[in-house]
Amino acid sequence: MKVLIADKFEESGINGLKEIGCEVVYNADLKDDLLAGAIRDTQADVLVVRSTKVSEAMLNAGRLSMVVRAGAGFNTIDVKAASARGIYVSNCPGKNSVAVAELAFGLILALDRRLADNVAELRAGKWNKKEFGKARGLYGRTLGLVGLGQIGREMITRAKAFGMNVTGWSRSLTPESAAELGISFRQTIIEVAHDCDILSLHLALAPDTRGIINADVFEVMSSGSYLINTSRAEIVDQTALKQAIKTKGIRAGLDVFADEPSTATGDFDDEIVTLPNVYGTHHIGASTDQAQEAIATETVRIIREFKETGRVPNVVNLAERTPATHLLVVRHKDRPGVLAHVLNEIKAANINVQRMENIVFAGAEAAVASIELDGTLEPETVDRIRGGNSDIIEINLIAL
Repeated sequence: MKVLIADKFEESGINGLKEIGCEVVYNADLKDDLLAGAIRDTQADVLVVRSTKVSEAMLNAGRLSMVVRAGAGFNTIDVKAASARGIYVSNCPGKNSVAVAELAFGLILALDRRLADNVAELRAGKWNKKEFGKARGLYGRTLGLVGLGQIGREMITRAKAFGMNVTGWSRSLTPESAAELGISFRQTIIEVAHDCDILSLHLALAPDTRGIINADVFEVMSSGSYLINTSRAEIVDQTALKQAIKTKGIRAGLDVFADEPSTATGDFDDEIVTLPNVYGTHHIGASTDQAQEAIATETVRIIREFKETGRVPNVVNLAERTPATHLLVVRHKDRPGVLAHVLNEIKAANINVQRMENIVFAGAEAAVASIELDGTLEPETVDRIRGGNSDIIEINLIAL
């Protein structure tokens, strides 16, 4: 199996892939047309990326079977195009949770103590204790969390260590689960924003989260409160955020921006970082040695399982539901030709197979095939399947 790695990747991961028998092509500078050309020229089976965007043209360029996002989010990959070509997309969720939570809390502390401004003044030869000795402090403040996945839960631990109160919202949060986490339950994002001193965002980007932090959210936030975003810029209405910074004195700690360069270095021009009370970092939430080693290990595990079993851990683009309307269950002797006979009859009936699984029992004497179909089979077809092969033990057609 040939693996093309198109972003910075840990040496331990490269060595791990070679140890499981993969041929590795590593070029951390591949982008755009160069990456499409490399996919075509190498005929790689697997593509590994971190922040590099993977377009439909790239996916069509070669013979890729899988794309692994060496990180949690996968919005930089054209998942729809991958699905149309039957290319698995997998990610490494949770492996950078601690790193992102550490940076989020670093931004909170930096905003509260105005650390960057302190440093800038000192480097400019100015001593201004009078100005910078006005921090609010975190003890007893309320941290509001929007999103309570693994990163959000890491935030809870750190907030409690600072003596903070925590309130939160997520789609899956209930009053009971909130109590187990030791936080206050809120039914809406608006309620969290209204009740907190610091609003920290930990949502994945999806159609229903794009722009979810909007003018209505900023309207209920207290003047001078903090917004921390280490997830995705697109979940925040950028125009509304700029207005809130200018009119309500909202302080913002941002690791993600609406128009980031596609390369690791380059020019950056975003008005938001020029506004007062905005601290920014270079989308480095997951960029600690610990996190990258964990992600490399997980990437190797994903590719190993795919190589050895054909199964893909953490796959994100399989259909949760198919158009199947009926399930054909065939109990049969585990012998050649049985499934070919069944599938030929299904094909003759012009019915499409949506999903299929064949489970073999101990001893490899018998098996059960479960075949999801996008239509029903006529009784005559079922009879032909049943009577056309002596190795079929029993057959059932079930409406879904």
